[in-house]
Amino acid sequence: MRIGLFGGTFDPVHLGHLRAAENAREALSLDLVVLLPSAVPPHRAAPLTPAGDRLAMARLATAGHPCFDVWDTELRRPGPSYTVETVAELVAAHPQDQLFLVVGADTWPEMTSWREPERLFSLVEVAVAGRPGTQQASLEPPFASSRPVHRVVGPTLPISATAIRERVHSGHSVRYLVPDAVAAYISERRLYA
Repeated sequence: MRIGLFGGTFDPVHLGHLRAAENAREALSLDLVVLLPSAVPPHRAAPLTPAGDRLAMARLATAGHPCFDVWDTELRRPGPSYTVETVAELVAAHPQDQLFLVVGADTWPEMTSWREPERLFSLVEVAVAGRPGTQQASLEPPFASSRPVHRVVGPTLPISATAIRERVHSGHSVRYLVPDAVAAYISERRLYA
């Protein structure tokens, strides 16, 4: 199988995330795209929402797509969610599959500052998905040991989780920004209020 690994805090998961995942699925002929909610992101502030809620929202958002799934790999591991550790674990668990790490164009330039970047790039092919407002950078593999780097093209949606949280906090609708099931979950659990 060809599997795309798409990590993030998903606080909350929104249609921009899902569109990027679908673009990756189509561009790379993936059999499966897996959303991997992070527990403790090492490069940004901790998520506002508990891991269980973010996992539930990701599962609700992907429930209707036969080629999308959500794995709790990073949520089961204590401490910071280092991508290299997640990828190494999943490569070992899926030796017969071809794995691709899907990242946004805004993330691509900072990847060489991540933990063990040379090891990460040797373990998995990276796919860089376009993001509104982000310039297309060169996608040269950063290390001699790097596997290929792919550009993912397709329509993008200018939606941010920060803006969604702010809208909910201000009492505004998030309809058509998140899947309906996610909007209902946010409302029922009074998240971001």
